[in-house]
Amino acid sequence: MKIQLTPRAAARLATVAAASAGLLVLSGCAAAGDGMDGMDHSGTGGDPSQSAGELAAANEADVAFTAGMIMHHQQAIEMAELVLAKDGLDPEVAALAERIKAAQQPEIDRMEGWLEDWGQSGGGMAGMDHSTMMSAEDLAALEAASGAEAGPLFLEQMIVHHEGAVAMAEDVLAEGENADVLELAEAVVADQTAEIAEMRELLGR
Repeated sequence: MKIQLTPRAAARLATVAAASAGLLVLSGCAAAGDGMDGMDHSGTGGDPSQSAGELAAANEADVAFTAGMIMHHQQAIEMAELVLAKDGLDPEVAALAERIKAAQQPEIDRMEGWLEDWGQSGGGMAGMDHSTMMSAEDLAALEAASGAEAGPLFLEQMIVHHEGAVAMAEDVLAEGENADVLELAEAVVADQTAEIAEMRELLGR
C-alpha cells in the first residue's frame, strides 16, 4: 500500500519538512557534556526540560522514529474518528477506537516536543514502514462503509497499522539511544501488541 497523507497530516508534515533536515551533531555532545562546569545531569529526573547533555543523547534513528511515528499516530486517530462517526457501530469497536484516540494524541504532543527540544522540526520519514500506512483508497473505503461493515474493516486495517508501529518501535529499540524514545518504543510494542490481540479476538467473534 502506498502512503497518501490526508490534508491534516500533510499540513503537519509540511511544517515538519520546512525546517532543516540536517540532524544535530549529537553523538559527541553527550560525551563533552560530562566535563561541562555547572551542569548537573543527575538532577533532571522526570523534568520535561532536559539538560543539554540529555538532549544530546539522540541519534538519527531517534529523530527518524519520532517524526515517522507522529505521522503514523495521526493516521490512526483519523481512522478512529472515521469509524466513530458511524451509526450502528459495535460498542466494543467504538470503545477501542476511543482508547486509541485517547492514547495516541498525548504521544503525538510529546514527540512533537522532543523534535522541538532537539532543534529538529524535521528529520524525515525514514523510520516509517509505508506499507503499513493506509492508502487514500483504504481510508475512502472505511469512510464509505456502513456501521456494521466499518467495524470489521477498521479492525483489519488497524491490525496492519499497529503491526507497522510495532516494527518501527522494534527498529528504534535496536538502533536508537535516547532514553525517552526507547521508553516510548517499549510502550508502543507492549500496548499495540496487546491491542492487536484484542482486535483479532473481536474479528473472530
